[in-house]
Amino acid sequence: MTCYKHMMLEKGRESAMAILPFCIIAVSFGSILIRLSDAHPISIAFYRLLFSTIILLLFIPRYTDEIKEISRKRWIILFSTGGFLAIHFAAWVSSLSYTSVASSVILVSAHPLIVAWISQRYLKERTSKKAYLAILLALVGIIIMTGSNYQIGRTVLFGDLLAIIGMLGIAGYIVRGRQIRSDMSVIPYAFIVYLFTTIFLGIFSLGFPETYRIYPPNEYFLFILMAIIPHTLGHTVYNWALKYIKARIISVSLLGEPVGATILAFFILNEIPPVLTVVGGVITLSAIYLCSRYK
Repeated sequence: MTCYKHMMLEKGRESAMAILPFCIIAVSFGSILIRLSDAHPISIAFYRLLFSTIILLLFIPRYTDEIKEISRKRWIILFSTGGFLAIHFAAWVSSLSYTSVASSVILVSAHPLIVAWISQRYLKERTSKKAYLAILLALVGIIIMTGSNYQIGRTVLFGDLLAIIGMLGIAGYIVRGRQIRSDMSVIPYAFIVYLFTTIFLGIFSLGFPETYRIYPPNEYFLFILMAIIPHTLGHTVYNWALKYIKARIISVSLLGEPVGATILAFFILNEIPPVLTVVGGVITLSAIYLCSRYK
């Protein structure tokens, strides 16, 4: 039985590693769809999670027995996981109003180092020195990508602090997911976490009246596309992969999002990236590959 379980986990790991590039592409569509939307950033985060939750609700009847068996301790973990994701969205989106995009992206992208450290300390997932170097290389790539847009004059300490909080939020979300996904199906896990995140963002949105105004039909269409492509096909599949591969690999692969978004922007929005962006993107993608290879 143990041998069979090990074989299934190894098979799942191979499938998860193979599907990571498609996850990166899916989440990269998020930035493109956001660019096409005229809605308030907090509104986008709220409706993206709301429609993602509704989509997964369609599959929940098959998992009612599993949900009924969730212990109080596990409910607390799920609650905190949703809280971490809400903190990430709320803090990171808000940071863009106080600091430069470059500062925000660089600071929020530091989560792989935090995830690797926490995973090694609390989840007993060993991270080699080579893996840490690959993570640092990926961060260098992100810094180079955003360096051309860096403007010190617009950088504000409060905005940078919000970006750091957003980084800690996504790190907590990934580590918590790795902790609980080992023996919980992805559909009920993702549904419950997204539901809690939607509730948290709904409460946070009370300070932003724009969230609850009636938007044109095309905006709701974009919200639904965000829920389907970057969230359901991206983040939910990432959550599935958390059962089979280390949290730090998922964390580092998320750094592929700005690279993928740059490529998609070239083909969809006709935006030609600066040379530094291309160089940084190549470095980041190479580092993601190296990190997935190192133990």
